[in-house]
Amino acid sequence: MSTIANKLAREELIDMVPYQSARRLYASGSDSSSAQNKIWLNANEASGLGNYNINSNSINRYPDFQPDNLINAYCAYSGLTPTNILATRGADEGIELIIRTFCKAYQDSILICPPTYGMYAISAENHGAEIVRVPLIDNQLDLDSMKTQVGQVKVVFLCSPGNPTGNLLTTESIKTALELFGDTAIVVVDEAYIEFSPENTKASWIKDYPQLVVLRTLSKAFALAGLRCGFTLANPDIITMLSKVIAPYPISAPVADIASAALAKAELEKMRTRVQETVILRTQLFGWLNNQKWCANVFESDANFILFQTTDTHTKNFIFDCLKQQDILIRDQSAQLQLAHCLRISIGSERELSLLKQTIINAFSPATSET
Repeated sequence: MSTIANKLAREELIDMVPYQSARRLYASGSDSSSAQNKIWLNANEASGLGNYNINSNSINRYPDFQPDNLINAYCAYSGLTPTNILATRGADEGIELIIRTFCKAYQDSILICPPTYGMYAISAENHGAEIVRVPLIDNQLDLDSMKTQVGQVKVVFLCSPGNPTGNLLTTESIKTALELFGDTAIVVVDEAYIEFSPENTKASWIKDYPQLVVLRTLSKAFALAGLRCGFTLANPDIITMLSKVIAPYPISAPVADIASAALAKAELEKMRTRVQETVILRTQLFGWLNNQKWCANVFESDANFILFQTTDTHTKNFIFDCLKQQDILIRDQSAQLQLAHCLRISIGSERELSLLKQTIINAFSPATSET
């Protein structure tokens, strides 16, 4: 039966599958006790919790378009100026803004390098932009194939460290991509996970490459995924253009207050300690996975998760299902290009990862399984 929505919606949206975020697949629910009983290792969140006070004195007023306390705090952190920064509702809003600003619907295209973050394609589809796919080769850019798209695309999305692969793109390849596309395309470097390898940020390149946009977020290393606060870093002319498209009040006052507090010196030290602990746990998990007979490959990671490949589909499903039965949620990435039989584990706490390992060990034990 045809509905008014199906009748009036854009044709291509009717059968479009939305991005399947971790919470869309497995909602935490309104019952907090139910959520606390689960081990969430499927969304690359941090396991630690911050303690921030919220000033409620201003919630009866609309917030500033770009709150000074937040922008100034991120300037101090990033080494950029206020004219280089646009605060957004997570990095996801930055992705959407870039496509809406620089791509004409049903005329222009974006370029992505799968396997990569799914929201680039979803945002493009939502806007009516075409998607050109140039797959990675050994988890690095295929620059020869990208060269054939110069002049054909308006936005190029590069994810470094990558999601779901986890590795950094080489500095040389990013520089080559910027030079290849020159003034024909906006080149976006998504640095959602850059705090896990901060020396590799390309934010300082903005002054030399007017086409460069860098995406950042507080969702990962800062342990503020629920806050939905991100930043788009670019030259002032790009920031000015994006500011014409973004909603009039993108950052609420409580979000600005908490995010600003998280960027203070003492909290930055806590963030860096959290990163160090995550790297230690990541290294331990990497070694453990490499020693498992059912594990065919473990991907190098510069982020807060590890992607690994099992020997076959049956094994992949067995591991995923046995963990799920014990309320341990990881992410199945096997539908992505080049990632057959692959699963991704977020680096949670030491206790959470110990439970994950023991659950898998028990599942493969001859006393509990024929597998």
